[in-house]
Amino acid sequence: MTDLLGDLKRTHHCCELRNTDINKEVVLMGWVQHRRDHGGVIFIDLRDKEGITQIVFNPENSNAVHEKAQEIRNEYVLGVKGKVIARPDNMLNPNMKTGAIEVLIDELCIFSKARTPAFQIEDRVEASESIRLQYRYLDLRRPQLQKNLLARHKATMAIRKYLDNNGFVDIETPFLTKSTPEGARDYLVPSRVNQGEFYALPQSPQLFKQLLMIAGFDRYYQIVKCFRDEDLRADRQPEFTQIDMELSFVDEQQVMETAEGMIVTIFKKVLDIDLVTPFPRITYDEAISRFGLDRPDLRFDLELRDVSDIVKDAGFKVFANVVKNGGLVKAINAKGCATFTRKQIDELTNFASVYKAKGLAWIKIKEDLWQSPIAKFFTDGEKEALKKRLDLEPGDIVFFVADQPKITNEALGQLRNELARRLGLILDNTYEFTWVTQFPLLDYDETEKRYQALHHPFTAPLESDIKKLSSDPLAVKSRAYDLVLNGIEIGGGSIRIHSTELQGKVFNCLGIDENEANEKFGFLLNALASGAPPHGGIAFGLDRLMMLLCQEDSIRNVIAFPKTQKATCPLTEAPSKPSTAQLQELSIKISRIEE
Repeated sequence: MTDLLGDLKRTHHCCELRNTDINKEVVLMGWVQHRRDHGGVIFIDLRDKEGITQIVFNPENSNAVHEKAQEIRNEYVLGVKGKVIARPDNMLNPNMKTGAIEVLIDELCIFSKARTPAFQIEDRVEASESIRLQYRYLDLRRPQLQKNLLARHKATMAIRKYLDNNGFVDIETPFLTKSTPEGARDYLVPSRVNQGEFYALPQSPQLFKQLLMIAGFDRYYQIVKCFRDEDLRADRQPEFTQIDMELSFVDEQQVMETAEGMIVTIFKKVLDIDLVTPFPRITYDEAISRFGLDRPDLRFDLELRDVSDIVKDAGFKVFANVVKNGGLVKAINAKGCATFTRKQIDELTNFASVYKAKGLAWIKIKEDLWQSPIAKFFTDGEKEALKKRLDLEPGDIVFFVADQPKITNEALGQLRNELARRLGLILDNTYEFTWVTQFPLLDYDETEKRYQALHHPFTAPLESDIKKLSSDPLAVKSRAYDLVLNGIEIGGGSIRIHSTELQGKVFNCLGIDENEANEKFGFLLNALASGAPPHGGIAFGLDRLMMLLCQEDSIRNVIAFPKTQKATCPLTEAPSKPSTAQLQELSIKISRIEE
């Protein structure tokens, strides 16, 4: 009864034993899930990452081992040796893979004792997330989290095998690099050797993977950590994992086909689901027109309809004025929902206001009338046109948003998703993919009064739109593409600019002059001038993808050691204050900024 391994060598995991193993002598090792004392016979559920086996300590079999088993409590770590026996008929557990057998123990090692855990080690844990993250090593013992991380392992192995079989080379890129404008704040790292200067942690390996194409590696990939100092939410972390890919001598079609093959492989390996390719493809303009968002959820209908042309001369001046001032009036028909109460309508109005909608107009379609404060403002002709455009029938309720195009589409697109959730239109275990293509190349920042790259400044414009860069920049479409799954963007990429001349034109649109371009991107421009192949790539958010595969509502549940929404780690108490000596070495003095 030593507490060291000694001659004990594990023969099976805690989910493997079946009726066919009866009378075998086995060695199991793991944690105590539950302990039960039934009239002198002690039953213990022994758990490891694979599952649970019931083990039995009977004084008639070994009194000494039974005596030692008296001290066992939950989460003690044990090694046991014994014989597999059949459970009595009245003790069979059909809910356990090992529910037909148990192991009668004649040798016991208590490797370590455990204090009472901060919460029960089971999936239906009632502890708060902050407590679970503080004791993450306990949280990770829960079967669901272990299942999630094992699924993540399966996915990454499948990714590596697929990409290796398709000629990709796994190449690491630096973590300590130069700060470049890529959309979010950089995490900065002070240099001790070069005092007063800072590295930046990469938001993505974007520039390095382009350099690898220029270097001639043809196909690169990396499963890599990226860092962005931005406001956090359920599907964002300050450090996240990206499946990063870049290919030479390809167009959009080839990149998307390669990515689809990888996604098909992942779903087959992790969920044993056979996906059908090619995935649907819609342009950005079509996505915004039909769904209001550039990441449409295709698991349900509820499409948006533009009714601006119908209401532009209506007696309802709110609609007429919006159209007159260049805005949009769009509507969505919630079929069969005319029973919505005023409270429900008010809740939806408040929901739309979160997305800057100034109001949410509505009309209930009854058998003999249209019930709404605004119904009286429409002529019979306008009502007939709305009925036809929106497929209105008795029992429906139609919602309208009238505002500038960006607000109208965003608010009504989000309302579409909310209605689907409330109406139960989203089926479980369904996976609907779509590619969204031809995004605008540029956006206009009203605050800074200048154009910004919608993706990044190295995205190529459509060849047919290059001439518009100087005359109508906002009309230029890009060769960018996003892969959307169930309304969540899981990957995005583009064909890159491989011409120094074209890159200069795009920089010029962004207000980046030659000096600034050389200061921030000189190494890339020099590389492009050294002979660059046409190239493009894509990056997938592994955390988001696994969140969807594991049917979780937060990426924190598929990451081993995540941060909170305040970017802190309750387990290690990071970030923490550096010592005075560390600051002196870096020539840094901290001064607090008063708010």
